[in-house]
Amino acid sequence: MAVEVLSTADGRDKTAMSRRHAAAWFAARDAGHAPPVGTAAPPPRPARPETPELLDPRDVPKRKPGSPQGRIALLHAVAHIELNAVDLHWDLVARFAHVPMPPGYYDDWVKAADEESKHFNLMCDCLEELGSFYGALPAHAGMWRAAEDTAEDHMGRLAVVPMVLEARGLDVTPGMIDLFRKAGADSAVAALESIYAEEVGHVAYGSKWFHFLCGRDGLDPKPVFHELVRKYFHGVLKPPFNDEKRAEAGLPPDFYWPLTEPQ
Repeated sequence: MAVEVLSTADGRDKTAMSRRHAAAWFAARDAGHAPPVGTAAPPPRPARPETPELLDPRDVPKRKPGSPQGRIALLHAVAHIELNAVDLHWDLVARFAHVPMPPGYYDDWVKAADEESKHFNLMCDCLEELGSFYGALPAHAGMWRAAEDTAEDHMGRLAVVPMVLEARGLDVTPGMIDLFRKAGADSAVAALESIYAEEVGHVAYGSKWFHFLCGRDGLDPKPVFHELVRKYFHGVLKPPFNDEKRAEAGLPPDFYWPLTEPQ
């Protein structure tokens, strides 16, 4: 299931398949059994549509978010993030299928992939309402870098993707919601509020399973987290942080504040 999603290029097709597979997983779980997890050979990079053109993050044009074109660019960027998140969550299932994990691990990441699929479609709907579409603008190619860097390191993947990259979404989304509210863009506000509410859970899943792996190996989570983020994340973490939502997701300040300083 996971590899099939990762191997599908078109965004709407990918997310439709993701949602079908998630529904099948949870129907089986509700019936009292978990489908066998098996092993998988996920592609090094997920299949992608011909557009958007993927550029180095430094080469993606900067647009002022106060203009209609800027708001379209912002929605496009969020759609790109959400599509990558669908693949990142399915990759967490497929890439580390050889690591024995409880059924709840798969429940969490399948649910997260399903929600990210919904989020991508919400962003596409908002773009289409404004006369645009996903693929109309260039997007940055750096999103999959963290996945490639941590392809052999399960704990590193959990530390960097949900606990750093997705946690960043908790910091910046309230500002985006305010921006669209001031513009009277009700559909975008509703979509972003839905995303904001559900992203807390995705960060929490990362924190939960990171702590689970540390506990199983008898490791102290905080120094291990600091070590892995410094190893795999390029740069320092940048405040301001949404301390309240991060705490709700199981990320206390002493996990991330020390990473604002270069080593």
